[in-house]
Amino acid sequence: MNHLTRAGRVFNAFNAGFLLLLALLCLFPLVNVLAVSLSSSSAAGAGLVTLWPVDFTLQSYEFVLNKPEFLRALLISVERLLLGTAINMLLTITLAYPLSKEPAAFKGRTVYVWFFVVTILVGGGLIPWYLIIQKLGLLGSIWALVLPGAVNVFNAVLLLNFYRGLPRELEEAAFVDGAGHWRILWSIYVPLSMPAIATLILFSMVGHWNSWFDGLILMNSPSEYPLQSYLQTVVINRDLTLVTMSDAATLAAVSDRTLKGAQIFLAALPIICVYPFLQRFFIKGIVVGSVKE
Repeated sequence: MNHLTRAGRVFNAFNAGFLLLLALLCLFPLVNVLAVSLSSSSAAGAGLVTLWPVDFTLQSYEFVLNKPEFLRALLISVERLLLGTAINMLLTITLAYPLSKEPAAFKGRTVYVWFFVVTILVGGGLIPWYLIIQKLGLLGSIWALVLPGAVNVFNAVLLLNFYRGLPRELEEAAFVDGAGHWRILWSIYVPLSMPAIATLILFSMVGHWNSWFDGLILMNSPSEYPLQSYLQTVVINRDLTLVTMSDAATLAAVSDRTLKGAQIFLAALPIICVYPFLQRFFIKGIVVGSVKE
């Protein structure tokens, strides 16, 4: 049994304290936003809120959840998340499988690999990207948010490296038993690659959920914005819908700042809820998929 020296214990304690401090610094903005959203408008406006709500109230959340604009943007983001993640993973899984083969088994592998790698290194630019989507007639539709990023080459590279680390004997035995490539992919490769796939699902979900710029330029009107694009306009521009509220009690408890806090926290909540279930796959999947050759 190895015993740490005094210097080793001090070093470990310092690392633990530093990481704890770093974690608290990362959590502070989110906790502050939550506290502001649960506080009264007077307390939030006076800057009295830090990590704990002042004059606790849920009226900001009640107002936000009754706003048709917020709910419509939320539904668009959920649709984008489900559709986009499914398409991303289907194409990533089917793309990584042939590219994981040796050149002797797939003679065109090197050409295809370079074809996809070049897209990581060189981009066509924003204007050609927009014009292509426009010419395809996708503007203003959910497909404009999903199809342009349907193939994520970075994710495909991670997954193909994971595939290449799987025992080849399993594939050879399946071929002997009469299985084809499609059966081998879905019956052997995918089940054994779940740590990497779960990691890529998390990447895809976070990417779709947090994306806001494409919604601003590809949608024809604010009523078609996904949630993050809608929130971007709310955070940058003052929410004038408050002027229409006539309830004095609501006006006293709700302000532009508390509403922004409520909407930001509600937008982050789905990813916060999903991440703990995928976190156990995260480190293993990303490390193994990045070190194999």
